[in-house]
Amino acid sequence: MKANRMEAFSDGVLAIIITIMVLEFKVPEGHDWPALVGLAPKMISYIFSFVYVGIYWNNHHHLLHMVRKVNGGLMWLNLLLLFWLSLVPFTTAWMGESHFAPTPTALYGIILLLAAFSYRLLQRMIMHQHSGESSFVVTMGKDWKVKLSPLLYLIAVLTAYLHTGISCFFFVLVAVIWFVPDKRIEHVVGGR
Repeated sequence: MKANRMEAFSDGVLAIIITIMVLEFKVPEGHDWPALVGLAPKMISYIFSFVYVGIYWNNHHHLLHMVRKVNGGLMWLNLLLLFWLSLVPFTTAWMGESHFAPTPTALYGIILLLAAFSYRLLQRMIMHQHSGESSFVVTMGKDWKVKLSPLLYLIAVLTAYLHTGISCFFFVLVAVIWFVPDKRIEHVVGGR
């Protein structure tokens, strides 16, 4: 199998995830602006998740360009990442419906934490396909975002029961860190 086939499958799954999330929105009862106020928590949780899925899609795209050989282990790690991301619509809906109650917010953080670990495992397997001195391995070895994000997710999970606003701050912080793609990765991919 070529990496582009795995990427196409992943793109399809991520598109379905976004579609499922947006289908959670129901038309409000009223016909004026105040009728939308009740949807604010759902909209905020949707925005969080849409941005996260977009970030994963963008970084996953760059990462798969570095694949030299697709094997069973790589496919399973890719599926593990997609599994955790496929739970994002559920946790997004629950968090929005509950108006960011502690348990749904903590579960949202746990799912993001597990997705981050899965992404790191996938990245490590792809790195093993390259020599230790390759620009890709050197760049990925210095990728502080991959190392910092799980810690921030863990803090978000642990603070959900203190105040969910603190958790949301850490969700936003991770998204901001990842929002702009790493130019070093684009340089490595472009030079390939």
